[in-house]
Amino acid sequence: MKSELKSFKRLLSPDYPECAERDRYVDEGHSRVREGLLKITLLILRKMKHTDLANTLQTKLMPVYQQKLRSRLQDKYQRISEGLSNHGDSTRLNEIYTELYITEGGSGEVNNEHEVRQIETVSRRPETQETPINYNDIFKPSAGQDKTIRTVLTKGVAGIGKTVSVQKFILDWAEGKANQDIHFIFPLPFRELNLIQKNLSLVDLLNYLHTETKEFKSADYDDYKVMFIFDGLDECRLRLDFQNNLSLSDVTESASVDVLLTNLIKGNLLPSALLWITSRPAAANQIPPECVHQVTEIRGFTDPQKEEYFRKRINDQSLADRIVTHIRATRSLFIMCHIPVFCWISATVLERMMGKSESAEIPKTLTQMFTHFLIFQTKLKTQKYDGKYEIDSDQTRKTILSLGKLAFEQLEKGNLIFYEEDRKESGIDVREVSVYSGVCTQIFREEFGLHLGKVYSFVHLSIQELLAALFKLLSFSEQNKGLRNVFRSPITSLLKREVDKALQSENGHWDLFLRFLLGLSLESNKTLLQGLLTKTVSNSQSNQETAAYIKQKIRENPSPEKSINLFHCLNELNDRSLEQEVQTYLSRTDYSRLSGVKLSAAQWSALVFVLLNSEKELDEFKLSKYDPSEECLLRLLPVIKASRKIDLSSCHITQKGCAALISALRSNLSHLTELDLSFNKPGDSGMKLLSALLEDPHCKLKKLDLSYCGITQKGCAALSSALRSNPSHLTELDLRYNKLGDSGVKLLSAVLEDPHCKLKKLQLYNCSIGEEGCAALISALRSNPSHLTELNLSQNKPGDSAVKLLSALLEDPHCKLEKLWLYNCNIGEEGCAALISALRSNSSHLTELNLSFNEHGDSGVKLLSALLEDPHCKLEKLHI
Repeated sequence: MKSELKSFKRLLSPDYPECAERDRYVDEGHSRVREGLLKITLLILRKMKHTDLANTLQTKLMPVYQQKLRSRLQDKYQRISEGLSNHGDSTRLNEIYTELYITEGGSGEVNNEHEVRQIETVSRRPETQETPINYNDIFKPSAGQDKTIRTVLTKGVAGIGKTVSVQKFILDWAEGKANQDIHFIFPLPFRELNLIQKNLSLVDLLNYLHTETKEFKSADYDDYKVMFIFDGLDECRLRLDFQNNLSLSDVTESASVDVLLTNLIKGNLLPSALLWITSRPAAANQIPPECVHQVTEIRGFTDPQKEEYFRKRINDQSLADRIVTHIRATRSLFIMCHIPVFCWISATVLERMMGKSESAEIPKTLTQMFTHFLIFQTKLKTQKYDGKYEIDSDQTRKTILSLGKLAFEQLEKGNLIFYEEDRKESGIDVREVSVYSGVCTQIFREEFGLHLGKVYSFVHLSIQELLAALFKLLSFSEQNKGLRNVFRSPITSLLKREVDKALQSENGHWDLFLRFLLGLSLESNKTLLQGLLTKTVSNSQSNQETAAYIKQKIRENPSPEKSINLFHCLNELNDRSLEQEVQTYLSRTDYSRLSGVKLSAAQWSALVFVLLNSEKELDEFKLSKYDPSEECLLRLLPVIKASRKIDLSSCHITQKGCAALISALRSNLSHLTELDLSFNKPGDSGMKLLSALLEDPHCKLKKLDLSYCGITQKGCAALSSALRSNPSHLTELDLRYNKLGDSGVKLLSAVLEDPHCKLKKLQLYNCSIGEEGCAALISALRSNPSHLTELNLSQNKPGDSAVKLLSALLEDPHCKLEKLWLYNCNIGEEGCAALISALRSNSSHLTELNLSFNEHGDSGVKLLSALLEDPHCKLEKLHI
């Protein structure tokens, strides 16, 4: 029987010699035959009670199932619809895929800003400070880490490239290019899981969506390395109740899809499986942090990649140069080009407009760009389906109203994907869907090939927001139609209501919608939109009235994020008067440009907007350049938190200002690398707040200056506790002129002896440290001597006994100390002699030593002077 089994196995194997050279597509028929024979063989063996042989055959022939899955996934993901492709057309993913900028880590805070604002924040970050990671390496731990990564959560705003990255990952595996240690990859997109209503087991779910696994036994999932990919957590309509859902560990036990997913993510089901979840930022917190082992973030295109895209996309390089120049000169457009789909929209519009002798104004705002894109698509539809070259306003209005209604209603619900019931509710005729999705694929997509029905979506959230805004204006026009002028509602009433609505939203949900609504209301759109908005466009008087209302709202001092969006709204109305007011102050050459200047709330908001939208990269922020005051700190927090290096030295900051600063920094914590709070008064209470920030695993702070900050042993205890929790990033710490005492330094010493501590420079000048504290510090450095290169213990009282210990440390070949300051440290001849002996050894790396104002006497001076002539001594600077 075993020999017969071997012959069956050889015959059924996809590696059978006679099949080796066949074309893949020709071989598919033979593969189906082999699969049929395999099933019959397994059935016969089990009927004959040869269970062990049947199981052996099934296990040995795992490559048959694997190859079938690879082939189907390769067919599904090797092509992608791109740009202006006609419905059904596609391009090979490997030909057009552009490497995206993916970073390791991310803020632990939920970002409640609109995603456009998040993109604006990201645009100010230098790429060099992030840790880039290849999409194929997301399950590999970082250098120096040995943790096991089971679940990866990848965040990114809408349209940034999450789904395409997933497709490329799957395709590379299916083609045998990467991650070949994984036996099976099962894509389970949330948009498809949403449609499954019945209870079923995990095995049944996989069999239903991936038929290649139908012959698997439940034990097979534990034997193979399996990966599940859940794309689009933000599209999930399941409850995902991690706290109350039933616990489940049996892959054959039936439950709702919701229960299956929570147990799979928690590790109750298939704990050895790998999981990759993608999500927009706002939805990412649905997954409990303890269930996620690595967070990555897709940042889209870097600045060089943006230019690369336009030069690849546009064949005429002279035209490409002009388009890149225009995009770079228009900051709001250049920022949005971090999103790949916006690059494509811009290329579509600008290639058409700048490549021909069209007299229309080149788009400079988001509204203008999207409006031109919409017009272009409408013309394309008219030409292909109606055979006309002029837009039929009535028909176009009907089309826009139908799509706009769907866009607006789903925007209210927070949905980016829609199902059949959503389409029916919006009154879109199913016969017209193919027209919308066929020619306007890039506006409205109809997705086929799902097991359970069709899914519709707009190509990007911003397209949905534009159509929703257009629908609002058209609906307003319809309401006024046929009414005498005296009964018509002024358009300003609509715009003011929507301004209030956007301000009331806690998460900025209506921010971009409002920008589009105001931009579309301008009279200049009368020409652009071919008469669609004739009845609703505003005149200059209504523009001024709306702008005045927005300025009033700015004066009411809403949150900084709300104010920033209101300034974008003013830009859409071509009103930049507040910006121009603050520019006069910024052009001053005084060191503290705003010192003595009393700015209004609106002017402060304008200043924030101007600084955030400056072309200069916000790498380093120095508060004293504007006004060294706590009020200035509180007003400019949005600018401060966008900076990588923050200098708040001598700015009269108290515990109140420190609390506000810490709260602001939390939302962008992984960005911060340097913080200078010296010569302020945060005290121990402020230090406790700061310590909560430092212990956050997302904190990557490298340099911290807390000199002259009124910190005592209590504050030092909080600081030390935080650094023990997160010791691996800080390299410079300045605690000069704080009363830490021996007890404080003992706590700090526990941090220094941690092997993960990377501190290189430590300033403890005048910190009330005696022999006991110095001894603890030196003992810690003996335990972990290989990082610290600079130590300042001046104006403390270590005495001879501690200096002897320090001298023994200098003789340690692992000690890397290069600069040592012992100014006024009560060191006598005995301590001086011990130091000299250490410096004569070959092991010492010391290049600079300060022993000024000590009691080393004439003999000590002579010995120190002779030391400089010793060939083993590496000292370059000696202060005595």
